[in-house]
Amino acid sequence: TKSFWLVALALVTMSIAETDVEPLHAVVEGTNQFSSLFFQYVVGDNSGNLITSPLSADVVLAMVAFGAGGNTEAQFRKVLSLPTPSNLAATGYQALIDNLNSVKDNILTIANKIFIAKSIDIKPSFKNLTEVYFHSASESINFVENVKASEIINTWVEKNTNNLIKNLVVPDMLNADTRLVLINAVYFKGQWLHKFDAELTMDMPFHVNKNIVKNVPTMYREGYYKYGKLPELNAKFIVLPYKGNELSMVIILPNEIEGLLDVQKKLQSVSLTNILNQGIEEEIRLHLPKFKVESKIILNDNLIKMGLTDAFTPSANFSGISNENLAISTVIQKAFIEVNEEGTEAAAAT
Repeated sequence: TKSFWLVALALVTMSIAETDVEPLHAVVEGTNQFSSLFFQYVVGDNSGNLITSPLSADVVLAMVAFGAGGNTEAQFRKVLSLPTPSNLAATGYQALIDNLNSVKDNILTIANKIFIAKSIDIKPSFKNLTEVYFHSASESINFVENVKASEIINTWVEKNTNNLIKNLVVPDMLNADTRLVLINAVYFKGQWLHKFDAELTMDMPFHVNKNIVKNVPTMYREGYYKYGKLPELNAKFIVLPYKGNELSMVIILPNEIEGLLDVQKKLQSVSLTNILNQGIEEEIRLHLPKFKVESKIILNDNLIKMGLTDAFTPSANFSGISNENLAISTVIQKAFIEVNEEGTEAAAAT
C-alpha cells in the first residue's frame, strides 16, 4: 500500500463516459481543451483557495458564440475549441447537456436561461437555436428596474443550484443599456462509491506551503483506487468514483509542497482522458481533507488574455443575436464545493 497525503487540491472535474457519437465526442474534447486553458489562466494567478467551473463558463460562452460573427466568432471558436461545422457543435452541446442531465445514482443538473430586455429584438434563429440545442428558456425583463431585475435573475439561479449560489447579479450590473443576461447553472450532489468512516476523521497537518502548516479535519480510508504518476507535471493523481461509477473526482497532487503553481502552468499540455487511461487500480491509504470553498470571479480579463479580445469592445460582432450593436460587459462566475465523508455537493453559475 501507499500512504497518500493530499496537500493541495489542484483540479476537480467530472468525467463522462467515452462515446462513439461524433458530435458529443467532438464537443467533449473541445470542452476539455477549454477547461485546461481556463484553469491555467483563472487559477494560475490565484494564491488562495479557489473553486471554479470551466464547464459552466464553456456552456454559456458557447451560447454567445453561436450568435457571433466575423472575427468575434473566430475568436470564440478558437478559445472554446468549437468543432466545425456549426451544426456539429450545436448537436454536440445538445447531447452533452442531455447526457449530464440523465446521470443516474447522483444528482447532476445543468440549466440555461436568457433574460432579454423588452426593448430589444432578438433574432428568431438565435432564440430557436438556444432553446433547441441548449434547452435554454427565455424571459422578457425590464433592466431599468435593476433591483427587481436582479432579484428575478438571482431567484432563478438559486432555484437551479439548490440555493448554494446566491446574489450572482447585483443591481449595479444592470441598467438601461443592458440588453441580455445569459446564465448557465450547474448543480451536483454525489455520494462516494466508497464512503469514508466519519469516526476515522481527525485533525491532521495540511501544508499550505513550506512555512505554513495548519491542522485540518482529514478523512481516512484504505481501499483500491485508480492511481498514477504524472512525470510531465511532477505530480501524481488519484480518481475517486461516485456511486454508479459514471462520475469521478480527479485529484492531482504535486510531488513538491510548493509545486502547485508549476502544475497549473503545465496542465494545459495534459489530456484528462489520457490521465484516466494510464492509471491503475492500487490499494491506497488515502488521507483527504474535508473542505468547503466558495468563490466569486470576474472573468473579463482572463477571457481577454485567452483570446476573446473583440467581444468586450465596440468592434464586437454579435449580428447573429440582434441587429443592435452588442458587446459583453461582464462575465461573472460564482462557485461552491463541499467535500465530506458522504460525498460532494457543488454548484456554479456563470
